[in-house]
Amino acid sequence: MSSTMSSPPAYPGIRISGCRALGAEGSNAESLDRLLPPVGTGRSPRKRTTSQCKSEPPLLRTSKRTIYTAGRPPWYNEHGTQSKEAFAIGLGGGSASGKTTVARMIIEALDVPWVVLLSMDSFYKLLHSLPHQVLTEQQQEQAAHNNFNFDHPDAFDFDLIISTLKKLKQGKSVKVPIYDFTTHSRKKDWKTLYGANVIIFEGIMAFADKTLLELLDMKIFVDTDSDIRLVRRLRRDISERGRDIEGVIKQYNKFVKPSFDQYIQPTMRLADIVVPRGSGNTVAIDLIVQHVHSQLEEQRKLRWDMAALASAHQCHPLPRTLSVLKSTPQVRGMHTIIRDKETSRDEFIFYSKRLMRLLIEHALSFLPFQDCVVQTPQGQDYAGKCYAGKQITGVSILRAGETMEPALRAVCKDVRIGTILIQTNQLTGEPELHYLRLPKDISDDHVILMDCTVSTGAAAMMAVRVLLDHDVPEDKIFLLSLLMAEMGVHSVAYAFPRVRIITTAVDKRVNDLFRIIPGIGNFGDRYFGTDAVPDGSDEEEVAYTG
Repeated sequence: MSSTMSSPPAYPGIRISGCRALGAEGSNAESLDRLLPPVGTGRSPRKRTTSQCKSEPPLLRTSKRTIYTAGRPPWYNEHGTQSKEAFAIGLGGGSASGKTTVARMIIEALDVPWVVLLSMDSFYKLLHSLPHQVLTEQQQEQAAHNNFNFDHPDAFDFDLIISTLKKLKQGKSVKVPIYDFTTHSRKKDWKTLYGANVIIFEGIMAFADKTLLELLDMKIFVDTDSDIRLVRRLRRDISERGRDIEGVIKQYNKFVKPSFDQYIQPTMRLADIVVPRGSGNTVAIDLIVQHVHSQLEEQRKLRWDMAALASAHQCHPLPRTLSVLKSTPQVRGMHTIIRDKETSRDEFIFYSKRLMRLLIEHALSFLPFQDCVVQTPQGQDYAGKCYAGKQITGVSILRAGETMEPALRAVCKDVRIGTILIQTNQLTGEPELHYLRLPKDISDDHVILMDCTVSTGAAAMMAVRVLLDHDVPEDKIFLLSLLMAEMGVHSVAYAFPRVRIITTAVDKRVNDLFRIIPGIGNFGDRYFGTDAVPDGSDEEEVAYTG
């Protein structure tokens, strides 16, 4: 980018800067070599002693909608690949300059449903071999007496920050440490975050690393008067962290102010936008939001297109990864009963459960087995087979998928169960992840992913994507469904060619509303006895887009 910007527009209360690479100019050139300029631990006054407070839900409620600030995997196209990386905003500025408040104002003004807010406070460097301990005993003693510099670039784990931000931009899940300011250590539990439409990364050293800068699509520096920052820091550290006024002022004069002058303030010239007065500058925040909206609009043009998904695989033979339960007279008879609109709820549940049990038994035959020899009660050897994997985990796509859990438990002893809730955004037509609960260490398991009907394959594709984000190998995922449309089979198989697809029947068509034809109706409503959707459509196409 050019080192200068010709005639920038004069907006009231906002300074627009051209992004420039660091040169040798100024007295701080040597200290800004690898670390361009660093940042520390300050933020606007608010109650918190950990960097990711567990008591605060990962959402922000506004007058218009609920914003999920923990993020979610962004939608992937019909090829199973990400359309475009998330838009990343970097927020830098001095300690207690109001970065977090500005971030939350931007989130609310953006009015997009999926945002990740990532704090640099989570990434203080581990300097000791003991687990979760950030500082040595000597350093902890120094910190307790305000003699340790937390506002220096060396205090942060930039390698972990960069790898975390890269994964988030790619839509992958990440584990983020939880830092406790009272003990200067990391909590045992780490927090899981997902990529999103927008990622906001804030911290005093947000612009302190060259590689980190390259990951940021917009860089904003919050410029707040030093007296205001000192007052905020005094209020926060005394009321929230139990420190005395003398210790806070000592730390400020010894570490915070010199670090700001040497490392943080020089990064202001790296920012695209400088926001004077912080959260009080609503004009600047409005301009920022307008720009981000324009960038997101470009991304939406590349996002989910159900029509493209529907036409992508027409006239193709069914994939080899598909296995359909043999259509014996018994299986066909059960399909006749559950497809009949006159079938009572009790009979629908009974015969659905029978089919589920047969489907699960059929699916288990595709698990890896190895030769083994056991001795019978008669003292004779029997050459048999035993499961060659570590463990089996079932994951149901709510709500209809959970009806298959009892059948899985009946044939798999001690099976672990997880759940995923995927719903369609009625405004954009995109599937969105709303709830997720997966067992720990699922990456080593064979995973049976369950949904009762699959039409377009959209929900199934997103569920597979979530499992891949949790490091489950693609060839260890088994997608099970009572009924699938050819379109859904092709979509999943094309996007994820190593996922095994197993069902009891495949119907050839979907109608203009992407309902399976002839289909089975709304499986969830028929099973649970809830009110049907007016057009009698399949639940998964309405609630989960297939």
